Amino acid sequence: MPNLHRHEEEKFFVNAEGKKESIPSIHDPPTKELSVVVPSYNEEDRLPVMMDEALDYLEKRQKKDPAFTYEVIVVDDGSKDQTTKVAMKYCRKYGSDKVRVLTLVKNRGKGGAVRMGVFSSRGKKILMADADGATKFADIEKVEEGLRNLQPWPVSRDQMAIACGSRAHLEQDSIAQRSYFRTLLMYGFHFLVWFLCVKEIRDTQCGFKLLTREAASRTFSALHIERWAFDVELLYIAQCLKIPIAEVAVNWTEIDGSKLVPFWSWLQMGRDLLFLRLRYLTGAWRLETSKSN
Repeated sequence: MPNLHRHEEEKFFVNAEGKKESIPSIHDPPTKELSVVVPSYNEEDRLPVMMDEALDYLEKRQKKDPAFTYEVIVVDDGSKDQTTKVAMKYCRKYGSDKVRVLTLVKNRGKGGAVRMGVFSSRGKKILMADADGATKFADIEKVEEGLRNLQPWPVSRDQMAIACGSRAHLEQDSIAQRSYFRTLLMYGFHFLVWFLCVKEIRDTQCGFKLLTREAASRTFSALHIERWAFDVELLYIAQCLKIPIAEVAVNWTEIDGSKLVPFWSWLQMGRDLLFLRLRYLTGAWRLETSKSN
């Protein structure tokens, strides 16, 4: 099982008054209805658009339903720009009970950043959302419905369930806008995912995923991969643990400024997929399936 190492500076967050507060744990009882985890690396330009849209939606929803409580956790993954400074403006505007900024000492990768945010969350449900705002935040209602439709969740699975946003329905349109080479890479990656790891989910890489607190705790506790292919391992773990998974179509718009370098990132992900499958097959990585473990 992987160990989560936190640097001393990562055990605290700075509140709206500029004071340090201890970070909560996912193993504590939940105190919010929803936690939104936003992994961010050099996102000073794109983050404000996403945060404005998300917080506008969340605030309006809370006014309609005062029982709905939320938090947004921006995880600055060792950025070299002003990502933390930009995120802290929202912390001061909305208060540190609603917006928290976790600044990592060094870059861990998207999977590592999401895991740090998940392990610091207080929500009954936890949403992963990309900082670029490519998915409309209001589509959370679609993945929430997908999660509800999985009920009744098996008691043996400790109320665990996952709903994944999906762009698979947009694939044909996106192919028309891509080069032949990028389309070939995409199909190659999809085949590897299907052949080696996850057969039931067409789009494993959409960054819009909603998990129950129990599902987030179990899957992220077992997660090894910290970079681009972490979504595949996350769903592979869920599949092995027989956690119910829904795939839900969401709106998606390609936003300029992606950190994904087409050839090298796909090559790295392909390598990670091969290592992932081999390590689980050989027992180098194992999953504890009993509740007591």
